[in-house]
Amino acid sequence: MKSIHGSKTINVSRPLGELEKEVMIVLWEIGKATGKEVWRGIKTTRKVALTTVLTVIDRLSRKGLISKSKEDGFLVYRPFITKEDYTKQVAGKMLKDYMDLSSASLIASFVDTLEEMEPDQIDKLSRYIEKKRKEGPR
Repeated sequence: MKSIHGSKTINVSRPLGELEKEVMIVLWEIGKATGKEVWRGIKTTRKVALTTVLTVIDRLSRKGLISKSKEDGFLVYRPFITKEDYTKQVAGKMLKDYMDLSSASLIASFVDTLEEMEPDQIDKLSRYIEKKRKEGPR
C-alpha cells in the first residue's frame, strides 16, 4: 500500500468509524494539520469536543494511518495513506469477504447497481475489466 510519507505499508482491515473518517477527510483535504485545525474542520458539520477529536487522532496514529511530528512547538498530523489507496484497500477487503460468503449473490447485486451508474463510469469499468482479463490471473 502506498503511503504519502515514507515507505510504510498499512494494512487496513475494516472501514473507519464516522469520526475517524471525518478526521481523515480533513487531513486528506489539507495535507497536514494540528489537532485544533482538524477539530475546526470537523466542528463546522458536527458538535464534537476538541478532546474527543484528539483521542481519535491518537487512535488513528496508533493504527498507522497518520503520522505526527513536532513543528514550531505544535504536534502536526499527516495522512500516511492517500484517500484513493485507503478506499481501494478497504473495498478490496470487503469484496473478498463477501465473495467468500457468496460470490454469485455479490456479482448479481453488483450488476444490479450498474443501473445507477453514469454511462461513462460503466465504460471505464468495462475497460478496466477487459484490461484485467488480458493480464490474466496473478
